[in-house]
Amino acid sequence: MPRLQLALCALSLLLSLSHGGDGRSRSCGDVRQAYAAKGFSLASVPHQEISGEHLRVCSQGYTCCTSEMEDRLSQQSKLDFESLVEETSNTLRTTFVSRHQKFDEFFLELLENSQKSLHDMFARTYGKLYMQNSEVFQDLFMELRRYYTGGNVNLEEMLNDFWSRLLERMFQLLNSQYHFTDDYLECISKYTDQLKPFGDVPRKLKAQVTRAFIAARTFVQGLMVGREVAIRVAKVNVSPGCSRALTKMLYCPYCGGTPDVKPCANYCQNVMKGCLANQADLDPEWNQFIDAMLLVAERLEGPFNIESVMEPIDVKISEAIMTMQDNTMQVSAKVFQGCGHPKPAGMGRSARGISDVFNTRFRPYSPEERPTTAAGTSLDRLRIVWKTMQHSVTDIKEKLKQSKKFWSTLPDSICTTGGATSSDDEHCWNSHTKGRYFPEVVKDGLTNQLNNPEVEVDITRPDTLIRQQIMALRVMTNKLRNAYNGNDIYFQDSSDGFEVIKKVLSCHFSPC
Repeated sequence: MPRLQLALCALSLLLSLSHGGDGRSRSCGDVRQAYAAKGFSLASVPHQEISGEHLRVCSQGYTCCTSEMEDRLSQQSKLDFESLVEETSNTLRTTFVSRHQKFDEFFLELLENSQKSLHDMFARTYGKLYMQNSEVFQDLFMELRRYYTGGNVNLEEMLNDFWSRLLERMFQLLNSQYHFTDDYLECISKYTDQLKPFGDVPRKLKAQVTRAFIAARTFVQGLMVGREVAIRVAKVNVSPGCSRALTKMLYCPYCGGTPDVKPCANYCQNVMKGCLANQADLDPEWNQFIDAMLLVAERLEGPFNIESVMEPIDVKISEAIMTMQDNTMQVSAKVFQGCGHPKPAGMGRSARGISDVFNTRFRPYSPEERPTTAAGTSLDRLRIVWKTMQHSVTDIKEKLKQSKKFWSTLPDSICTTGGATSSDDEHCWNSHTKGRYFPEVVKDGLTNQLNNPEVEVDITRPDTLIRQQIMALRVMTNKLRNAYNGNDIYFQDSSDGFEVIKKVLSCHFSPC
């Protein structure tokens, strides 16, 4: 028996010496060069192949990797993968970040210029009377701005309140020979709907403002949610099974002495589909979200577009004022009948007539008559901003269309971008050697990874963060579809609806 053991040891030594005889085929020079190019120290890198029984991921045959090298390359493969996902999804994230910012800026500037246009026109048309009551109109735009930026504002109630306040102010001006108590003014406001002192303007303007602002606010919130989802989903959670598969695909060629050999295309697909299985499950909800965004974008270009509301809002409100002026005798008589006859004003009060109060009837400006500012007329600026905003919506629509099916095609995008895989199906890295890769490419999604030959995936444990983003998209899609029909389902009574979305998006950083 000792003789047999001695013979086996001698044979083993002979084979070992024979293996080291051809230094050229077993040199680790290329590996040392590639390893150094990654910024790693060469102190632990062998010059020639060594026995690989210490390796945990790569082949345990003769190798150019030590345990320390394999660990470092495993860490590097995780970093490389995270970087690949970040780079591949960069365009998507940038699209939502930049388009959200631009749309938001354009809309707020549109609102600001609309307010300036009304101020310029009313200051010239009504002069001191407008200036003394300008806070009514300032409050209108302040509430519109607050609604758009996510405030808890009921648009219909806010607009009703505006017309009630305007009626109170005008009624006092048109009947300045009387004294009105606060209770009397409150009684007047109750007759707004019954008397219709401003004609049909409040009803029409309410419908237009409500639809346009619901569409605009929901659209910008959709861009915000898309941005947050894209940012968070791009920060991948690398599981142990994925980490092992990445190391095997990206760096086991180093250990085999062939660092320049790239993975086979289908091999890369299977690894990426396994590592990005949860991201692919986001795709159905993402596609529905994009479709809903496109629907609301059509509204912004069509019947719900903000230009049709904001550009002529000064003209419409002034028409309403003129309507009340024309009907003041009838309106006053009905108010006196319903609320009682007010007491005459004291001797210090002027008993001015209607013609003294509104001595200049409203007439539309011709372009050359419009009040100017340093930057040109407010209306001209309003139109410039609107045209820019129209181009912005068109641009956003194109970018949104391009983002459909992004998450399910992410594995293919990574594997086909920047020469990540070999173009030679016969001489590529197939997970253990240089040659053809035979397994079929698995389908997308978590449940389809049960038979993934490259990545061990626990299909019973979906990624919590991804499920949260799916919920956020579902909530936002529902809101967008309602906005398309002119309904604001979350903000009729409170602003809790969008808080649901924000909470879903923040669960990654704190307990829900």
